[in-house]
Amino acid sequence: MAPATGRRGLILTMLRESTSPLGIGDIAARLDVHPNTVRFHLDALAETGQVERVHAAPTGPGRPPLVFRARPGMDLGGPRNYRLLAEILAGNLAADPDPAARATEAGRAWGGFLVDRPAAPSREEAVRELVRLLDDLGFAPEERPAGDPRQIGLRHCPFVELVETQAAVICPLHLGLMRGAMAALGAQVTVDRLVPFAEPDLCLAHLTTAGGTR
Repeated sequence: MAPATGRRGLILTMLRESTSPLGIGDIAARLDVHPNTVRFHLDALAETGQVERVHAAPTGPGRPPLVFRARPGMDLGGPRNYRLLAEILAGNLAADPDPAARATEAGRAWGGFLVDRPAAPSREEAVRELVRLLDDLGFAPEERPAGDPRQIGLRHCPFVELVETQAAVICPLHLGLMRGAMAALGAQVTVDRLVPFAEPDLCLAHLTTAGGTR
């Protein structure tokens, strides 16, 4: 959600600083703008959950007028810093005596939650489901060579910035995620290894059957 700026930001600030809800006419008079302009911005703020509509206390016959107030709680339009969170979590994994093993296990646990589970999938169906999952997660996967599910190329890394400093954690995490997904599917195929940057613009996941056939 983008933070409220301009006139919309002024309206939101006004509502936050007010000790009581404000009507459209009150806000329009304070900003010296047309009530329809205020109504447009209030509708947008209500849609994003930053303000809420309430009815004023009745002062006579008829329906009480509609007024607005800022929704209590954290500002949902404030900035985000998920990269910092990812760096903190990756750094925590990297501090483990065996960071690769811990990262692989963490990824394996999540892989089982993320994948859909068709009943008794064939090897090909399981690979297609893994490709679908990787595509949803932003890896831009492709089966290599064409028509052969023994390898899956990953054309994009959703955490490529972290790989520069935490490859020992991020790559095993991806490997574990793929293994967890295949284990949850119950197919006799898994990911034997992941080769980071097997090509300058591609990582390569090698598949193997339960009997070890690649």
